[in-house]
Amino acid sequence: MARLFAAEGRNLALCARRIDRLDALAAELRAQYPRITVKVYELDVNDHDAVFRVFQAADAELGGLDRVIANAGLGKGQPIGTGKFAVNKQTAETNFIALLAQCEAAMEIFRERNAGHLVVVASISAVRGAAGNVTAYAASKAGAAHLGEGIRLSVADTPIRVTTLLPGYIESEMTARVGKTPLQVEAAVGHRAMVDAIEAEPAEAMVPRWPWEVLGRALKVAPDAVLRRFS
Repeated sequence: MARLFAAEGRNLALCARRIDRLDALAAELRAQYPRITVKVYELDVNDHDAVFRVFQAADAELGGLDRVIANAGLGKGQPIGTGKFAVNKQTAETNFIALLAQCEAAMEIFRERNAGHLVVVASISAVRGAAGNVTAYAASKAGAAHLGEGIRLSVADTPIRVTTLLPGYIESEMTARVGKTPLQVEAAVGHRAMVDAIEAEPAEAMVPRWPWEVLGRALKVAPDAVLRRFS
């Protein structure tokens, strides 16, 4: 996504734990697009105080953030009640509590300026509950989707925009660890779909649109037998 936004002339604040990867990406983008500014920040979103510090620093150094994409997440999980509480707790804390910190930090900036675009990256798994290893993950993503919607409703009478993204299965390090995933698209296809949706600033978007807009809406009314198979 950073490469696609850079190609559109966007200045970027890149945040992640693995600073070496960010530095390499930033060097690539600066060389290819010398007119844009690319800032790099080492950030673990589970360090909530750091989230606020980094967002404020990026806002100051870039002359104002006009969009924040809250995209950090974990896909760990085990069936509930199997003695793996610590794993499920880590997923819940990263995917919801840390997301809440990011949304709080972003919205403080946007509310003060009465402008901005917050993007909450949830998952198609947010549509319904899921069985087995995905139970805590799906629940955390449902929380993310509701958080995004609630923020959007809270600022509906302002110029601030809030988008909730519900991606389907997109090739990534996370999906590689899971193994074979149904209907998974290549990374380039998924990233392009996400960036196109973000630029359109909808309230909600299932991406890629095909097949997830159809399947996502079908899942909302699917019987339990179908949900078990989908999980």
